[in-house]
Amino acid sequence: MIRHLSIAAVAATAFTAPAFADAHLTASGDAAAGESAFRQCQSCHVVESPDGEVLAGRAARTGPNLYGVVGRGYGMVEDFRYSDIMVLAGEQGAIYDEANFVAYVMDPTEHLREITGDNGRGKMAYKVRQEEDAVNLYAFLAQFGGEGDS
Repeated sequence: MIRHLSIAAVAATAFTAPAFADAHLTASGDAAAGESAFRQCQSCHVVESPDGEVLAGRAARTGPNLYGVVGRGYGMVEDFRYSDIMVLAGEQGAIYDEANFVAYVMDPTEHLREITGDNGRGKMAYKVRQEEDAVNLYAFLAQFGGEGDS
């Protein structure tokens, strides 16, 4: 299921109880299996804490830092040059919850087109083939930072 969150929905979420906010970001996958799946991602991405410690990956910089990706809005890593359609998705209020993350990593451009209504192209060319791997990746990345922590 692919969800599109409007700016109003994101704003409404900001004023709900923290337990609800955290509940919609809960990961259902296997973080250990996600760590294994992340090996395919580390050629472009890193998970680097705000203090500069590399927590996962090999310090690659082709893609944005994935620290705190869970709950983050699309296109929000400072100083990273995103595609126009990714920026549009963020402006429209899309955030990385499990459903959006899974849909995005399985078909980035198609997902961005679906949630924005735009016909642009995303920059990420790699596609995760198995939904289980995508769910596990989300669980793995959920360990590193979180909403408001990136």
